[in-house]
Amino acid sequence: MSKEQTKRILRIVFIIASISSLYFVPWILVKAWILPLPDTVQEQLNEGIDHGFDGMIIYVDQAGKPPEFYASGWHDRKKKIPADPHALFKIASITKLYVAVATAKLVKAKRLSLDKTLADYFPELVGRIENAERITLRMMVQHRSGIPNFVDHPDYWKNPPTTKQETLDYALDLPADFEPGEDYGYSNTNYMLISDLIDKVLGYSHQQYIKEEILMPIGLKNTYGSLNEVNIDDVMSGYYVGYEEDLKTENTGLMLATAEDVGIFLRALNDGSVFNEGEQEIYSSIYVYKHTGLLVGYQSIAEYHKDIDTVVIQFNNTTNFDGYDWNLAEIIYSRIVKIVSRKKAHDEV
Repeated sequence: MSKEQTKRILRIVFIIASISSLYFVPWILVKAWILPLPDTVQEQLNEGIDHGFDGMIIYVDQAGKPPEFYASGWHDRKKKIPADPHALFKIASITKLYVAVATAKLVKAKRLSLDKTLADYFPELVGRIENAERITLRMMVQHRSGIPNFVDHPDYWKNPPTTKQETLDYALDLPADFEPGEDYGYSNTNYMLISDLIDKVLGYSHQQYIKEEILMPIGLKNTYGSLNEVNIDDVMSGYYVGYEEDLKTENTGLMLATAEDVGIFLRALNDGSVFNEGEQEIYSSIYVYKHTGLLVGYQSIAEYHKDIDTVVIQFNNTTNFDGYDWNLAEIIYSRIVKIVSRKKAHDEV
């Protein structure tokens, strides 16, 4: 666990203890953090289930070794189907990595320009999104546009949108979060607009472009653009604490993939094999090489660890109102990376 993660956990415990009684301190975080490190990834995954997650999946790709697959808990709680390490999962904002790669490819092909503005590409949004004439595509990719995040709108959760236009409406006619390029503010609105822009420039779906230009060249067959493309039984169920219904049928319009497919993509992203000549330089100037994902019922972490030349993907299918489940997932992930690192060091002795 990094020092920053440790500080974050301690801050959470301190703040909650300060504003409520000690009864409400999320001791599960402290417990998960201080327990002795297990010997195996599977044991750590089982601990995660004991901490309250319904189901978890781990994929480990260590250079020079066959990939490792782990699962614990439930794929489907109601039907008592055990977690499957090859199940499809809603990867939420990890989708942004694929959209950013597509953007870099289209910039290299001179079909998009990082320096053109939102007003250039969507003149109809002038006056509806503040600073549209000064917000560039580069700023949008980097979350430096100042465009409000639609999920932060107070009515978003009260009246969830059912169409893309309704979703965008929650980000329109609002003050900018900050001046373009002057700060960083993670905003899903940026990537919804970028996806729409790719559709507009291509004349067909950005998901089709991602499939043809990214997924197929690196041999990915278990990554999909939406729930409409898959057998619902292949999708891992998602759960929200206190709500009994399975959330897997909610169609978010974001991508689904197996942990293995995400892992293969992430390695190709980091070693550059997903790019053609000149594309990686563009990508490196605009976006990151790892990501997390969060939807109601679904959490994911995807990261390449250069020091051990290993990709570790983690999926878990339980979220809650308090939000401590995200910190719990990060603790479990960091402990799994430690286990993998320790085993690698032992094998090399």
